[in-house]
Amino acid sequence: MGIDFYYVPGSAPCRNVLLAAKAIGVELNLKLTDLMKGDHLTPEFIKINPQHTVPTLNDNGFALWESRAIMTYLQEQYGKDDSLYPKDPKKRALVDQRLYFDIGTLYSRFADYYYPIVFTNASPDPAKLEKINDAFKFLDIFIGDNDYCTGNNLTLADLALVATVSTIESMDYDISPYPNVVRWYAKVKATAPGYEEANAKGVVEFKQLVERMKKK
Repeated sequence: MGIDFYYVPGSAPCRNVLLAAKAIGVELNLKLTDLMKGDHLTPEFIKINPQHTVPTLNDNGFALWESRAIMTYLQEQYGKDDSLYPKDPKKRALVDQRLYFDIGTLYSRFADYYYPIVFTNASPDPAKLEKINDAFKFLDIFIGDNDYCTGNNLTLADLALVATVSTIESMDYDISPYPNVVRWYAKVKATAPGYEEANAKGVVEFKQLVERMKKK
């Protein structure tokens, strides 16, 4: 049967998983899910995922959603070594911390500020924008002099964070005040396996969606 992956190309969480799959070397059966048409609300999909969210993975009957959980599952189940998600408890804890920072702080603050603007034509909220700035300040500190966000090896945390950062940058957010982030971002784009196919193309699709929404 293979591993079915229900996704939307423009979604940063979906691209997290695509990047992880490329880095791990696992093939996914891509199932494009049109949310506008309600593909995620069909009885068949809800049977797989009662929350009817994307991304969703179906590995021969084992269903899983929430992108960071999917990333770590794929690594644990199919990874050839532990470089992306170290077995050492302290090293793994740092990767987990960055993953939680991504979903709970950086991506959350991005969505809180930009999604009302894009999808409901709300006015920009300077206080919410400042929270994004603060999140980037934290990320800049986390990276420090390292090549990657937890040290000098690419991990799942870098793949999750780069999907978020590239999405935020596509909204014309200026990352130049954060030099460590700028350097890290260039490094990950250059070294993450399959970056162009797994992430860059989806960023373009997200940007196109934003432009379409602006015209409504």
